[in-house]
Amino acid sequence: MALTSFMIIILGIVLFSWFKTRREKTGTLNALFFANRKLGFAAVGCGLLFTNINTASFIGENELSYINNMSVMAWGVTSVLAMQLVSELIIPIYLRTGIATTPDFLEARYDRSVKSIVSILFLANYIVNLLPAVLYGSAVAFDGLFDISEQLRIPHPATVWILVWGIGILATLYALLGGLKALTISDTLLGFALFTGGLLLPYFALRYLGGGNWHAGLQTILSSKTAHLNSIGQRGDAVPFGTLFTGMLLVNLYYWGTEQYIVQQALASRDLATCQKGMALAALGKLMLPLLLNIPGVIAAHLYTGLSNTSTVFSKLAGDVSPPAYSGYLAAILFGATVTTFIVGLNSSATLFVLNVYRPLMAKKGRVLQEQDQVRTAKRFQAGIALVAMLIAPFILFATGGFYTYLQKIGGLFSVPIFTIMLVGFLTKRVPPLAARVGLFFFVISYGATQLFFNIQLHFLHVLALLFVLTTVIMLLIGRWKPMPVPFELKQNNRVAVRPWRYRRIVGLALVLAAFLLFILFSPLGLVKT
Repeated sequence: MALTSFMIIILGIVLFSWFKTRREKTGTLNALFFANRKLGFAAVGCGLLFTNINTASFIGENELSYINNMSVMAWGVTSVLAMQLVSELIIPIYLRTGIATTPDFLEARYDRSVKSIVSILFLANYIVNLLPAVLYGSAVAFDGLFDISEQLRIPHPATVWILVWGIGILATLYALLGGLKALTISDTLLGFALFTGGLLLPYFALRYLGGGNWHAGLQTILSSKTAHLNSIGQRGDAVPFGTLFTGMLLVNLYYWGTEQYIVQQALASRDLATCQKGMALAALGKLMLPLLLNIPGVIAAHLYTGLSNTSTVFSKLAGDVSPPAYSGYLAAILFGATVTTFIVGLNSSATLFVLNVYRPLMAKKGRVLQEQDQVRTAKRFQAGIALVAMLIAPFILFATGGFYTYLQKIGGLFSVPIFTIMLVGFLTKRVPPLAARVGLFFFVISYGATQLFFNIQLHFLHVLALLFVLTTVIMLLIGRWKPMPVPFELKQNNRVAVRPWRYRRIVGLALVLAAFLLFILFSPLGLVKT
């Protein structure tokens, strides 16, 4: 029954997406990368949300909620503030300048060498971190939901290999055939599914915990082991509370304002107002997601003790407590989230490669590229990096310290350095390209050294914040030493209307207030009994 419902839902979404896009032109770069810049706010919002969450989120955050407490929810809840800042301050700049990739802004602000370096950093992050993690998380989730290891009587690592390759091949085919437009339609359908039936999982888990009575289950988690409900992380937790105001804020600002595969969703919107509405819708989704990303891990702490592989806690809980048909429904949502993030990662990687690496390289050789040649090259590159991701993904099984913490630590090597030079570029007019290059190399080498060679007894998010300050100071000093002779001027070249949404600030304030109240609810001032 579970497998049947899973197949019916996935097939229905694929067929509906094909029907809605069958007349769309997909043979151009604009269609392949930006869905012809025609997306409405629901498509933008659901696309941003499902690009952000995937099985790595479900697996990783529930694992840390099970091991520690709900402090890990800060990654999603605090991003609401970052999303409002990005929507108000950064996205308008991107749309006014008409850029196709975030490194395009760096080329305009600094020079082509900075653009090339950052493009390579983006690609490295996608190839070694994002894409493999998405595949690994989905493999772990599906093994738990459908009990594949037991069914096939093979070890868990072997099952991970099989599922990584199966999911990776299917997602790659969908990316090559459908483009971004088909994906955004799928995301809208998945968004509806997530915020209707998807949120039933905590109910089924509480009912299971309470022996058939969800009220009894709720009373259990409110009266015992209440420390797991605490969102105010302490020293030793995965997310100490102080990190919310240092490295986490920087990472979230980078992610929503600079990360190519996120920004590319925003650039596909039909105008600025639509994009800002979509960002608000995605932020609302982020406030609801603790019900799926954290609460199941808290409930699991009351059901299971001494799990040998804590990364399986979400899939084990979902498989144990859900009716068969619902297991298939939930698996379809997880599969959709996986495919979305994987395809958007492939799409953004191809965008960066073709526009920022391949096209300039061919121009140097004097070759004039036809658009069909570029589309063909993009699809070949997507297939190539998908293959590399499928080879890397199974080895994440050996990561220590929690799957989600591993992802964030590795991501920090690429994210905050890029955000630092972007921010300095936004706020200054004479800091030269030399400062950006020095800043990038200083940050990457210093952070890598602190995580690989030196045990400095400081949370990696605090390390990121300190290096952000040091790098900014270095760049400003270089700017004083060798300022640009001609100050930078932002040139407008907008391809869509850039009139902002009238109610963006009121809605944004309400969303930030709701995020604050969520922290109060899951704290000693709320549900946590001390």
